[in-house]
Amino acid sequence: MRSVIPIAAFLTLTLSAIPLCASSGDNKPLDPDAIAALEARAAQAQPREQTFLYAQLVQQMTELSIRQYAAGDAEKASNLLKRIQQIAQRIHLSISDNDKRLKNAEMLLSHTAFRLSEMLHATSVEDRPLVEQTLAQVTQAQNATMIRVFQK
Repeated sequence: MRSVIPIAAFLTLTLSAIPLCASSGDNKPLDPDAIAALEARAAQAQPREQTFLYAQLVQQMTELSIRQYAAGDAEKASNLLKRIQQIAQRIHLSISDNDKRLKNAEMLLSHTAFRLSEMLHATSVEDRPLVEQTLAQVTQAQNATMIRVFQK
């Protein structure tokens, strides 16, 4: 019984720290202008950097979409989810053999898929199909990057 209490306390602290670690890595305010700048930078980047920049873009767009949905602006959130699907498709096309930060891109996409699954549970029935489609696209992009990481 005595050893159960420290283990329970450790688990409680660990589980309460996970959401803090899972939140977006930088505390920059998410705004459409910053996202547009990142999208332009990703489109013009070297091929070996594009996958990571697109993954970063998808992650930031997802966080903004979650905030917009929570604020009650479902239309803007839906438009952003559609753009996320397009960017996730670009990730498939941009993966190359000499990607600079492929593992980091895979980790970002994994975190983004987790956040989208959280969003899925919070959305209304009408919005679920779009969130499910977006989650599927991001998961496919994450799987493609993971496969490429392990092929190296």
